[in-house]
Amino acid sequence: GKRDEELILPLNSSLSVTLHQDQLRTTTTAAISKDFSEDRIWLNGREEDVEQPRLQACLREIRRLARKRRNTGEGDPPTPSLSDRVHVASVNNFPTAAGLASSAAGFACLAYTLARVYQVEGDLSEVARRGSGSACRSLYGGFVEWQMGQRADGKDSVARQVAPESHWPQLRVLILVVSAERKPTGSTVGMQTSVQTSALLKFRAEALVPARMAEMARCIQERDFPRFAELTMKDSNQFHATCLDTFPPISYLNDTSRRIMQLVHRFNAHHGHMKVAYTFDAGPNAVIFTLDDTVAEFVATVRHVFPPEANGDKFLKGLPVTPVPVSDELKATLAMEPVPGGVQYIIATQVGAGPQVLDDPDAHLLGPDGLPKQAGC
Repeated sequence: GKRDEELILPLNSSLSVTLHQDQLRTTTTAAISKDFSEDRIWLNGREEDVEQPRLQACLREIRRLARKRRNTGEGDPPTPSLSDRVHVASVNNFPTAAGLASSAAGFACLAYTLARVYQVEGDLSEVARRGSGSACRSLYGGFVEWQMGQRADGKDSVARQVAPESHWPQLRVLILVVSAERKPTGSTVGMQTSVQTSALLKFRAEALVPARMAEMARCIQERDFPRFAELTMKDSNQFHATCLDTFPPISYLNDTSRRIMQLVHRFNAHHGHMKVAYTFDAGPNAVIFTLDDTVAEFVATVRHVFPPEANGDKFLKGLPVTPVPVSDELKATLAMEPVPGGVQYIIATQVGAGPQVLDDPDAHLLGPDGLPKQAGC
């Protein structure tokens, strides 16, 4: 939830893990030219409305910083003309608007790319935040905190890295894609309704989150997976409890989401301690945290409970996972009837770095004419 919708200032601090770009990424190309007649943007090959308020907020903020840099005479070479128009093309290699942080990745990438084009340096938290609050966290790799701040102007509502991507090399992330469809209730609209109607949300932000943030930072620093897992699941469950406490209620989870939760708890019970954890954002897709020595068995367990219907060879994407059998004892503990096709596919990944510059011209999305290469228009 937000305490200021215009400046995108949160009710509470939050923490996220940046995922590896070898498996999940947003790629963005921006170009500025006096020959462009207007600002334009393409997302996943389709032109979008450049007047979208949050996109305009990002552009205004980056141009303000560029103007400030020019007025103070900082930098060499001089900044591009601020009257020139900009073309932007952006592509996600994972489902968009399905509760997998596509807006966070997209606006972080946009802010970083525009800063390069306009030669703006320094912290870009405010630029990214104007597009999507959580995008400020995605400007950094590893484990990242978005500090809520106290100031009305939001200048202290910034992201900071809690630990780099190299800090916990054993940590793995499995994304169980239940649905790649756009969610019926968008995150922004849902949060606005929750802030207005959920008493639980206000209590959670004020009474619970500060201590949980400190505890989560400790778990990460000490690589305490059992406690990290428990906190992650409890916080996810509480988020969805606030969604149900919203009036009218919002339900992002579906029956498959709830079966995944059940599977995780029974898997942990079988082993006698926390070996996997789930978290769900504003969508039905599960993000699973585990350690490298548990990945193979858990993937096999998901395949057992949610056998692929037709895409068995494409069921697992990303990092390679060695196939292993599921023991009869584990199957007995699970006691779950298979639901074929319940999980469409799994993306196996790990903690990754923040934004990277692509030097290969073939990776650029805009051609010499400033139009998308693939679109040809």
